[in-house]
This record gives sequence, C-alpha cells and structure tokens, in this order.
Amino acid sequence: MNQKMRTTAIAVMAGISILLTGCVSTQAGSNQPEAIKVAPVSPDYKLEITLAKLNEILSSVELTQEQRARFHYDRGVIYDRVGLRILSRIDFHQALKLQPNLADAYNFLGIYYTQENEFESAYEAFDAVLELSPEYDYAYLNRGISLYYGERSELAVSDMDMFYKRDPSDGYRVLWLFLAEREIDEQAATVRMIENRAKLNPDAWSSTLVDYYLGKKDKEAVFALAKEGLKHPNEYAERLCEAYFYMAKIAQQRGDNAEAANYFRLALATNIYDFVEHRYARLELARVAAAMAPVVN
Repeated sequence: MNQKMRTTAIAVMAGISILLTGCVSTQAGSNQPEAIKVAPVSPDYKLEITLAKLNEILSSVELTQEQRARFHYDRGVIYDRVGLRILSRIDFHQALKLQPNLADAYNFLGIYYTQENEFESAYEAFDAVLELSPEYDYAYLNRGISLYYGERSELAVSDMDMFYKRDPSDGYRVLWLFLAEREIDEQAATVRMIENRAKLNPDAWSSTLVDYYLGKKDKEAVFALAKEGLKHPNEYAERLCEAYFYMAKIAQQRGDNAEAANYFRLALATNIYDFVEHRYARLELARVAAAMAPVVN
C-alpha cells in the first residue's frame, strides 16, 4: 500500500527528537509464485535506536501524563512496524489509560481486533476514532475492512465508498471498494471499477494492480512493473507484498485456494508488517486453510 496507507516512524522519530529536548530541559513467475524470490525486509537500525531512546525516556525521565501517553503511543507504532504486535498493543492500551482521547491508538487497536476476528470490539474502536476525529480518513478504510471480514457487506461498502470518495485518484481505494462491492454484486462492482479506473494516474503502481483485476495486465507485467521507478530500498518488497495479496484475492475468488494460500504466504514473507496487505494476509491464510481442510463427519 502507498505511503499514506501505512504508519511510518519518520514523524515519530522527529517528534521524539523535539520532545526529548523538552524533557532534558526539565531535568537538566505468473503461475509459479514460489519461484519469485523476496528477501525479507530487516528492521531499520534507526528504529532500533529510536526504541532504545524511548525505553530510556519512559524509564528514567520525568514526564507529564500527556507526554508519557505520547511516548507509549510512539513506541507502540515502532513495535508494530517491526512486527512486535503484543508489545505494541500493550503500549497502545497504556497510552489510552493516560490519554483516553488518543484517536490514533484506538485505530491501531481496532486493526488488531480485526486481525483476531474480534469484530465487535473492532467496530467499537473505530467508532471511537470517528467520534474523536470525524475527518480521520483511514478509520473508514479500517472499519470497512473489519466489516468486510465480519461479513457485513453493505456496511463495508458504505465505509469503503466514503473512503474512496475522499480521494478517487487513489488506486488502493478503488481496489478495496471493489473487494467490498464484489461481495454483493460482482458484475456491478466490475463495472464501477472500470469507471473508477478512468480517474487514476495511468502510470501509478496502484493503477497496475487495478489493471490486473480488469484483465488489462497479466502477472508477468505486474511483476515487471514492480521493479520500475523505485525510490527507496524497501519499495520493491513493499510492491511485491501488495501484488501477492491482491493476486491471492483473485485466486481465492476463482476457487483456487492452493494458489491463494501460496500468495498469502509470500505476502507475509516480505515482512512489511505495517502494510494493510501484510496485516490481513495472515487472517486470509487462516481462512483459506480452513476452506482447504478435509471435512470430518
């Protein structure tokens, strides 16, 4: 998913630098996906340094309640980015105990509840986000995803439509709206996707994924384009994470659970923990495994 669709630690680290100063002053192959190699992304050493600083601050610096809440939240974001979800969840809960109006923390918890199939808790968390911050774009996406997996298709479409309308030029919004609408009427969803495709930048990576869904590009073309126009070292792995996930959803729809499972595993192998596609690949893989399990009488 694009940079807007992920939680990054860049702003967090900048905030830590600023707040740390304040604290110191008070203290003194198309049919053979398994052949495509993906080197798992390793955590940035800068994140490790930031975690060390946060641990030191939280354990030894005198903080206001609001500052402590923010540092717990910031540490939770980094734990999430490196895949330490339990530690992340603990920090977000702690942040909310200290600052109950922290919409970002509720958003993360809602995502975690969805990943664990705790849908009612997820809906409550996302409702809290939108109550605290009605313009919080990605709460509509995340609640829509939760409703999608909770099999509340009409409500999922409503949220995805709201999310899409806020930026019709975003191909990822087109994809998720299609996935939700497909559960109700696949033909109508495809017609709308064709209409929505016309509003996208034809050269954007996300448009490539939309074109794959529309049959305008095959797998070889998608994987070839994934290597083009890269701007940072992890971007190729990020694009593969996305491609594997959305290809898996196509395979799943046509009933090829073995291929879908293979692609979901490959999405997980990229270690892009904070991408939407990685977050839900594990949930999807569990559902595919259940569908493939032999029926026991």
